[in-house]
Amino acid sequence: MSQEADTAGADGSVTARRDGVVLRVTLDRPSRRNSLSQPMIEALVDALTDAAADDSLRAVHIRGGDDFCAGVDWVAANDTQRPRAGDLVRRIPHGAHRVIELVASIQLPVLCSVRGWAAGFGCNLALAADFTLAATDAVFWEPFVERGFSPDSGATWLLPRLVGLARARRMLLLGEKVNAPDAADWGLIHQAVSPAELDDAAEELLERLASGPTAAIGLAKQALSFGQHATLNQSMTQELFNLELSCRTADFKEGLNAFRQRRAAKFQGR
Repeated sequence: MSQEADTAGADGSVTARRDGVVLRVTLDRPSRRNSLSQPMIEALVDALTDAAADDSLRAVHIRGGDDFCAGVDWVAANDTQRPRAGDLVRRIPHGAHRVIELVASIQLPVLCSVRGWAAGFGCNLALAADFTLAATDAVFWEPFVERGFSPDSGATWLLPRLVGLARARRMLLLGEKVNAPDAADWGLIHQAVSPAELDDAAEELLERLASGPTAAIGLAKQALSFGQHATLNQSMTQELFNLELSCRTADFKEGLNAFRQRRAAKFQGR
């Protein structure tokens, strides 16, 4: 993939920059709290698609600025008050929904750093990541029903599995906002830290993820996703196939050697 790609102008910017083995994706549209325009969504899809095919990458980091992402910019996306019949069904699966699918399925660990607002699509993007760290003053919000339309971008799948039906109803049907400390207590996100500590905490976790056995992490991520809609027997069968693949990697051999030699493993992501 290219070293750096971005969109520019009034529609905002998405920058995908390679930093060693980490792909750093930055959302930049501060005038609208990082709400995503169509060009930004397309840039996200392109960046994540390229990353999925790049076997030299070992982690993905998605972040915003003062706000993580306030959703999709419906005002800019629709010239009329109501979308034309069938327009959303045709368009969204190849845009916003595709971003969520890629984050959830890419064979790399994905970390989101959240400041400020993570609302609507932005909330679901953070929930789809493998790890989300948030500043203690960050807020997670699903405002769909309050705006008069039903949830999208995986909200009804992600929330019940992360926090249970009762809390999912509070967020989706009542539009309750959840602060970062409560989100961490609920299991909605990985951790809430002070705003001053967020960047350092993210870098520390990224270093752990990027230095791990990348293939095994990707296969474990795939098995976790598979297990959400499978029986115990089906999940164990899938685990066997993944185990067969991971045991053929150089990192597996390194892990065994490190265990025998009583030292820390030095994985190469191969």
